[in-house]
Amino acid sequence: MPESILEVISLNAVDARAARAGGADRIELVTDMRRQGLTPDLATFASVREAVDIPVRVMLRSQDGYALSNAEALVEAATALRAAGADEFVLGFLDSHAAVDLVAVKAVLGAIEGCRWTFHRALDHTADRGAARRALEGLPGLDTVLTAGGPATVAEGLPVLISEAHSTPRVLAGGGLRPHHVAPLRAAGVDAFHTGSAVRPDGRWDAPVDADLVRAWRSALS
Repeated sequence: MPESILEVISLNAVDARAARAGGADRIELVTDMRRQGLTPDLATFASVREAVDIPVRVMLRSQDGYALSNAEALVEAATALRAAGADEFVLGFLDSHAAVDLVAVKAVLGAIEGCRWTFHRALDHTADRGAARRALEGLPGLDTVLTAGGPATVAEGLPVLISEAHSTPRVLAGGGLRPHHVAPLRAAGVDAFHTGSAVRPDGRWDAPVDADLVRAWRSALS
């Protein structure tokens, strides 16, 4: 992986091209941010894959929240995306006790054949953060954990992110991330950053990614 990562949430090929033009290192591809970001369809993935030459991590999530109520359907979607050429993913599930649902996670991992993946912000909603991190140790392909340091935003979770800066898997800081958070996070050793609304005009999800805003983030990480 590069020394620093700038990952940009994209909803379609237009977003992805703007993110790439601005200097993003990686795309997180989702649909329907009103529902926290769900799995995109195959046509959207294909158009994004054709549009950019940087890594694309595809969200595997079929509902709001962090439970997996229909593992079979999500495994089917993951299998289809894998067959279409997807080779990086984002996923993460909690059980009814707000612990990492390893049964659900491993079921989906079986469909993506050891691809690299991110455990998303489910970590921020666990009952025991330390136990959750321990549960993730050794899962095949896991290389980043997307986290705001807590259930709110990076602003509130900054001390936790700083304390976890050198954790394994690698911290991917995101969730209300703003430019003024970069300096203290970089100073602590965090080197992977995830942004979405902050690279859209006025932070609107109905507006496309703005390459100039991405470029400003890229400059801040240089």
